[in-house]
Amino acid sequence: MAGTVLTYRRVIALTGPLLPLVSFFARLPVAMVQFGTVLLVAETSGSLATAGIVGGALSAGQVVCGPLLGRCADRRGQRPVVLAAAAVNAVATAALVAGALAGLGTTGLAAVGAVAGASVPLIGPLARTRSVALAHRAGADEPVVAAVHSLEGTLDEISFVFGPALVGLAALVAHPAVALGGAAALVAGFGTAFALHPTAAATAGTPAARLPKEAAARRRHPGVVYALRGSLALQGAMFGACQAGIAALTDRLGVPEQAGLVYAAMGVVSAAVGLALGALPARFGLRLRWRAATAAALVLSAPLLVTDSLAGLYAVVVVLGAAYAPHLITAFALTERAVAPARLAESTAFAASSLVAGQALALALSGRLAEHHGPSGAFLVAVVAAALCLALALFTRVPPGRTTHTRRGPAASETPGGPGGRAYAGR
Repeated sequence: MAGTVLTYRRVIALTGPLLPLVSFFARLPVAMVQFGTVLLVAETSGSLATAGIVGGALSAGQVVCGPLLGRCADRRGQRPVVLAAAAVNAVATAALVAGALAGLGTTGLAAVGAVAGASVPLIGPLARTRSVALAHRAGADEPVVAAVHSLEGTLDEISFVFGPALVGLAALVAHPAVALGGAAALVAGFGTAFALHPTAAATAGTPAARLPKEAAARRRHPGVVYALRGSLALQGAMFGACQAGIAALTDRLGVPEQAGLVYAAMGVVSAAVGLALGALPARFGLRLRWRAATAAALVLSAPLLVTDSLAGLYAVVVVLGAAYAPHLITAFALTERAVAPARLAESTAFAASSLVAGQALALALSGRLAEHHGPSGAFLVAVVAAALCLALALFTRVPPGRTTHTRRGPAASETPGGPGGRAYAGR
């Protein structure tokens, strides 16, 4: 325990205490806007179909444009990209609220939703990229870099627990428009603060003309990268299927209001286990963690197929949550290992987009299955996705850790990973 606390203290010493706090509040709008959009449009239009179309347009915008924003951040630096994206996103989210309240048609709302999704400022992937760059610049050892991934993954998990909860609370007490208005204010305020934080200098960008193409090519493992994106898309499918299955089962049991609480319980446990992952000794390498997490997801999701009570649902879902954060954290850590540092923001953005795409597609499929075959039909999608995740983990060749040398002097500012970039000696 003392060793874990010391490791996280070293992480906070790298980033400063303010950056994790700012990045957390800047992430909340991402977790709020999808759920909030569906609730708002459903209430103002009276149509779940319209709400689904607008929510789908928002997800599509994020999936398509997320990697492009990540590439811009790699080339131009995080500060100008996040400042522009946060401003556009805040305006687009506010416009979505105004349009819904004014009775704007489905096409218009979908167009505004697509802009809101396309301009999501990617705080999660960019915060992870920035913290990793700071760790490399300081010459941190691998346990500290692993703790960086654990901390960032935990902040993601917590934001996706509290974000929908805040939306639900605002909708209950006032109106879904209040929740989306709050999301616009958060992204404008904390997104801007994240962009202007002094640590942004660690990710000032590497213009394409200065990118060391040969060195980058030697350190990129495209097969692994694609496998990891597939694994994260399947993880998103697990999330979407669990959402649909939980909603279907709680509705069948006559307690639909419990659906959010059940899903939140899974997220809380996932976040706690993710934070504890930083305590694992270095001998538990990323390949072993990937295989163990995906195997656990398969074994622990199988009981969902026969769960038929609220108590049983809570028990199964809470235990299942323990497998989710380790998989997410390990997948992002492997992505960081498999790509050139100068392309890390684009790659983590692509990984995050894969997660969103998998969740959206699975939610649509599993919702239809739940209508025709009950909750087990939706949960079957989660189990199949977990099995495919395990197959990827078993058959993908994981690259070894990096063993590059530090470059000093004036040239060091041009190394991948930011000013004074320094790679760590990994496994």
